[in-house]
Amino acid sequence: MEGAIRSFDGLRRGFSDAYPTNEDPPGVTPYTVVYEGGKVRLRHYQAAGARHHTPIVLVYALIKRPYILDLLPGRSVVETLTKQGFDVYLIDWIPPTRADSWRGFDAYVNQDLANAVRAVQIREQVERVSLLGYCFGGMLSVIYAALHPENIKNLVGLTLPLDMGVREIPLYGMMDHISAETIDLITTVYGNCPAWFVNAGFTAMSPVHHAVDKFVGLYRNRENKAYAEMFDLFERWMNADVPLAGQLFRELIRDVFKQNLLAQSKLSVGGRTVELKNITCPVLNVVAEWDDVVHPKSSLPLMDLIGSRDKRNLVFPTGHVGAAVSGAAQKKLWPQVATWLANHDG
Repeated sequence: MEGAIRSFDGLRRGFSDAYPTNEDPPGVTPYTVVYEGGKVRLRHYQAAGARHHTPIVLVYALIKRPYILDLLPGRSVVETLTKQGFDVYLIDWIPPTRADSWRGFDAYVNQDLANAVRAVQIREQVERVSLLGYCFGGMLSVIYAALHPENIKNLVGLTLPLDMGVREIPLYGMMDHISAETIDLITTVYGNCPAWFVNAGFTAMSPVHHAVDKFVGLYRNRENKAYAEMFDLFERWMNADVPLAGQLFRELIRDVFKQNLLAQSKLSVGGRTVELKNITCPVLNVVAEWDDVVHPKSSLPLMDLIGSRDKRNLVFPTGHVGAAVSGAAQKKLWPQVATWLANHDG
């Protein structure tokens, strides 16, 4: 009976327009909301100490809440970058309602992301910004940089899903079996791709970790209060899934996963072809060596597909989420990223 009630509640929430956005835990780094429009709420985290000229626009993924990037003291990408003297503008995507089911790549890239970048340009009085995209946010950043290269000074990809011809990750192969009829059924019933479907995809990518490994780690570290706090916040984030707008869901499965059009520079967004050779700014491509969500082989081809001369792959021994929250990443990886951005700030 209890299971049936939970299932009914999930179905009810799937049909509902409302999505709880006020359930995020308090972040580490203070911020102010400086712009809101479309499905974007733009946060500004002020630089500490000596300030660099070029602001960073941090583009998070659309399918989860962004507090994983500002989780705990010493485990925060935002905290690390601001301490290195960068003004950070985080794109906090507003979850779509059923009325937003029409939104595809064009709406998110050429409208929302473009307007957010423009807001930063005006506020900071700069012609170009540094764009840093995490996972699906990295894909959106690459698309934006190819369509609007004049606005980008530097591009940093973090665990970027690019080449979908790679089949080492179960999720990539699973997408082959989602038929057009299934996509139509999901979007007809829910309008958007519901949050529970997104969560199921993440669970399918690493079932052993989700079912067993994490609880073994919690047991072994049960006396460590810091580990327990980290575990609780991480679990909360793992279940902070957000619906994916219906049209974007269609385009992502059909054009990116199934046909691999982005990696072939054949993806059409807003009537324009996303030609990766148009990206000519300096590019740093951060790859997680042990990533079980975005296989390194999916990220590494970026260097061969863009037009930049100043480009580099930075492979770091960590997993997909560890690239953002692990102590090793904060001590060793992100200082390298900050140094690279500082060297390209002039």
